[in-house]
Amino acid sequence: MKDPACPLCQGDGGEVVCSTAKLRVVRADEAGFPAFYRVIWNRHVAEFSDLSAHDRQLCMDAVLAVERALRQHLAPTKINLASLGNVVPHVHWHVIARFDSDSHFPAPVWATAQRPVDAGLQANIRSRLPAVEATILAALATSNA
Repeated sequence: MKDPACPLCQGDGGEVVCSTAKLRVVRADEAGFPAFYRVIWNRHVAEFSDLSAHDRQLCMDAVLAVERALRQHLAPTKINLASLGNVVPHVHWHVIARFDSDSHFPAPVWATAQRPVDAGLQANIRSRLPAVEATILAALATSNA
């Protein structure tokens, strides 16, 4: 079931890292935040509570897999988890590795920048994303998602 007006039904929502029958994990193209991932439910559903208990668990297991991979390979200062859905009312979770030196920290990624983007930090993070994504793939390959 897809909604023709929904951008997450009509497109991937980022670079696909892993896709299963129920959900996909994508790396978002968010300037200044190379370790910004989304877990997106494939079927168009507006609210998390619209999913069955089993599907809610699958979704959160995927969020956890992304968080664990980010922590294992990047050792961020903090992981931000968000499921807002105000602009795109389609179940999806943002999983974002944050660093105390990133341009917005400690403010949210959608706030005003606190400092310039550190190109060296960005390059270092990008160089470690293949390992992050391999870990996500391995974790979700053994799930029922």
